[in-house]
Amino acid sequence: MKISEGLRLIKHPMHPWVFSRFSGDTLVRFGDYCANLRLAEQFRHRSGAIVECGTWRGGMIAGLASRFGPGRAYYLFDSFEGLPAAQEIDGDSARRWQADTRSPEYYDNCRASLEDAERAMRRAGVPNAKIVKGWFEETLPRAVIPEGIALLRMDADWYASTRCVLDNLFHQVVPGGGVIVDDYHCWDGCARAVHDFLSREKRSERIRTFNDRVAYIIKND
Repeated sequence: MKISEGLRLIKHPMHPWVFSRFSGDTLVRFGDYCANLRLAEQFRHRSGAIVECGTWRGGMIAGLASRFGPGRAYYLFDSFEGLPAAQEIDGDSARRWQADTRSPEYYDNCRASLEDAERAMRRAGVPNAKIVKGWFEETLPRAVIPEGIALLRMDADWYASTRCVLDNLFHQVVPGGGVIVDDYHCWDGCARAVHDFLSREKRSERIRTFNDRVAYIIKND
């Protein structure tokens, strides 16, 4: 059985309940949220931390924490000042989205507070999550995850941010660990950053898609 076929069989009746609990703290819609939870089950047997880069109000990683449990280390990285400016490499649609400040999908340029994320993680039973505030280019080069990373979830949107996450954290993902690429199917810059990183590093990992919704990578052993 292929990995993708096996993953389709992993279901859990609590996933809709988890979404309802954290739906006010995430921009991930119901189907994608549950797909993230189902996909994450593949990596529960891997040791290491759960890391999210681009966390908004913390609702997605809080959902993951509710499934992985409080025995893990959790790291949340975000500017908590919204997104940086989209560049030409990110594509016209990204720049149009960011310019349309009156859109109901703008969410104040995805701005949230660190306290929002703290509250979400406490509701997930993780009162001691490590939440790091600042722009990725300032915080990630100094980020050391001593446990290694079992699951890295990237919600970095743009090219430069996605490359910064991969350049600084991919080597800390444990063999067989996972990288979820939230914006791969949404923004051109994110997809280009993943391709460029794997090519530059001469990596042979495949970009997989779970349930026709969520792009992810399994780090080679």
